[in-house]
Amino acid sequence: MFDREYGSLATLGIVVPQANTTVEPEMSALMPNGVSMLISRLQGSRVDSRNRLVQYLDNLGKTLMDYDTAPLDAVGYACTATSYIIGMQEEERRIGEFSAKFGYPIFTAAQAIRAALAHLGVRKIALFAPYPDWAVKASQVYWQKAGFEITDTKTVTLDTTDTRHVYRVRTEMVLDSVKNMNWVDAEAVVLTGTGVPTLRAIGEINARSGKPVLSSNLCLAWFLLKQLNLDHILPPASLGESLYGGWSQRIRA
Repeated sequence: MFDREYGSLATLGIVVPQANTTVEPEMSALMPNGVSMLISRLQGSRVDSRNRLVQYLDNLGKTLMDYDTAPLDAVGYACTATSYIIGMQEEERRIGEFSAKFGYPIFTAAQAIRAALAHLGVRKIALFAPYPDWAVKASQVYWQKAGFEITDTKTVTLDTTDTRHVYRVRTEMVLDSVKNMNWVDAEAVVLTGTGVPTLRAIGEINARSGKPVLSSNLCLAWFLLKQLNLDHILPPASLGESLYGGWSQRIRA
């Protein structure tokens, strides 16, 4: 047990795609007092999106080495698309290997979404996937193989040939992209992609759909805290929030 000046409840490592500008501010809003975050950046190809997303995981060992002797309680892998490309079984195997090697638990955003959907008892989802066509299809296959029925899928009109273009998406674009989504038959709406700003959109989509709304960053934060037995300190969700409360006020601020 470490004597910590900061992070008295937990110190988390969050590994983030190299150009992603969304994870840190959203995670800051999602984490309760007493939980510290140390950010390290995933590295991959500057020219090939598919290779880049796989190389983030290939190079995860180097990324984790950057933490040196920092006393991490757990690490969150904040890139959902990697999981979609390699598939659930390979995701579980490789993340498990890195966890064993470095001596702390590591969880991916996709694993966290799966856990949140199970927590809510959801099997039918409406999916927002702001990716190129090949990655949208990979996301659909991932969720179907995980046992979920996809009632509808929407993406963004923005050019996503380079997956880094997703970092240009804004809340209004998310809301516009899902306005015609068929969520009648869905039990929840899933906004995937850690690089998309989603927290400000969740409340409005919840009000429109009447369904729980989950996002990659929200689920990752919740699952990390749950795995460290800290979910009991989280306030209940208020109107327009999902999984737990308090974060909507912080993201507005």
